[in-house]
Amino acid sequence: MSAIDEGIVREYFEQNGFLVRQARKYQVQSRRKIAEEEIDLFVLNPTWQRGARKPDFFLFSSELPYVQKAIVAVKGWHSGVFTPTMLKSTPEIFRFLEENVLKEASRLFPVDPADEAGGAPLRILVLPSLPTAEPFRSQSVELLKARGVDAIISFRAMLLDLLDKVEINQNYTKSDTLQVMRILKNYDLLKETQLDLLSERGAAPARRAKN
Repeated sequence: MSAIDEGIVREYFEQNGFLVRQARKYQVQSRRKIAEEEIDLFVLNPTWQRGARKPDFFLFSSELPYVQKAIVAVKGWHSGVFTPTMLKSTPEIFRFLEENVLKEASRLFPVDPADEAGGAPLRILVLPSLPTAEPFRSQSVELLKARGVDAIISFRAMLLDLLDKVEINQNYTKSDTLQVMRILKNYDLLKETQLDLLSERGAAPARRAKN
């Protein structure tokens, strides 16, 4: 996973009011990751309200207020779609759900006995996309849920949200990700793309309701 992928996810949660902790500052390449290395980010929502409903499986910014805390695995494989075949043949996607990894998460997110929700963090997977055609889309969702994924976020949804929030008259010197977006918007290099993506996002709830 590249630093830019994790940077996008971090900015997305921070822009939506979350406290974010990066699990590590180095990249693992020549060996299998140990438990604490399978989690890319820990996120905490300080404005979460006790008694709030559970968020939907497909996370958009409108669902984030219902997320109390979560462990996040980022799979920035932008050239691929997470089809049922890919999910079945790529076990590393789900390694952040292994028991030893979740034990590490419980160390950082101790259970509060007074928490009616049980205090368990959500397990969120960030991915490029799912199939758009049925039955492959539904099959992918079923496989993800069966393996223990509580929610997913697409890079497209995150980028749309960030692009909406970036203002061209602001100088985002403390964020390379936001500064690049601001520059692209300032020179109208994202204008047509944004319009197309926004129309797709507006149609997303309707598609989700049919599933």
